[in-house]
Amino acid sequence: MSEDDGQRTAGTVQTSRTMFVIVEYIKEQDGATITEVANDLGYAKSTVHRHLSTLTEMGYAVKEGNEFHVGLRFVDLGQHARTRRNGYELAREKVDQIAAATGERAQFIVEEHGEGVYLHRSFGEHAIRTDPGIGSRIPLHATAAGKAILANLEESRRFEIIEQTDFDSLTEHTITDTETLFEELETIRERGYGFNRQENLNGLYAVGVAVKSPTEGVIGAFSVSGPIHRLKGERIQEELPDRLLGTANELELNITHS
Repeated sequence: MSEDDGQRTAGTVQTSRTMFVIVEYIKEQDGATITEVANDLGYAKSTVHRHLSTLTEMGYAVKEGNEFHVGLRFVDLGQHARTRRNGYELAREKVDQIAAATGERAQFIVEEHGEGVYLHRSFGEHAIRTDPGIGSRIPLHATAAGKAILANLEESRRFEIIEQTDFDSLTEHTITDTETLFEELETIRERGYGFNRQENLNGLYAVGVAVKSPTEGVIGAFSVSGPIHRLKGERIQEELPDRLLGTANELELNITHS
């Protein structure tokens, strides 16, 4: 793969793209040598060396022996992204409260670039630890919180996201066509909450409720998830939705008057 530092492709700077591809690679590999990066990504060793030297100099990479790892400088950027909006930080305490009260896993998810991103997560006493960590991305159409977000976005943004969605089938229960998704989103708007019934992981159910701001629109969504044998009957149909609706309302009031 060739690189020209001055080259621009489809409105992007190729050298910047190369640097972030390298960063993501050493993160996924939990460390890699210059030779490994070059061979696996198809870059010249000189290109990899230049990028990794720059990243190391700026604190975004560290060298341990012959391997390069992601540096802690990224933690500061991640924390800023996680707290830059008022509602994001206020949601943290609510997630802990939901997990403690339900005994299940609770999370707060936001939409970015058409995907769901885990911003906060907390585990109750009986929580199942299944999902990836904070900052991980998930398809909106296959999660309770994601569908709650989609249902409450402005129509133009909702259509934009759905048009770019691949609708990959994560399980046999995943929604894979737009007609079915639009029908479910309409139901979610009417009742105020969405369900995930084994749509991204077999054996797991979830309930999700969106959080909205009068000035910023949809901020994100709370959800509670757990195994089918615990999330059934009145608990998933009434108890958990009522709790999440109440929590979302409290957060919306806090955002409005903070």
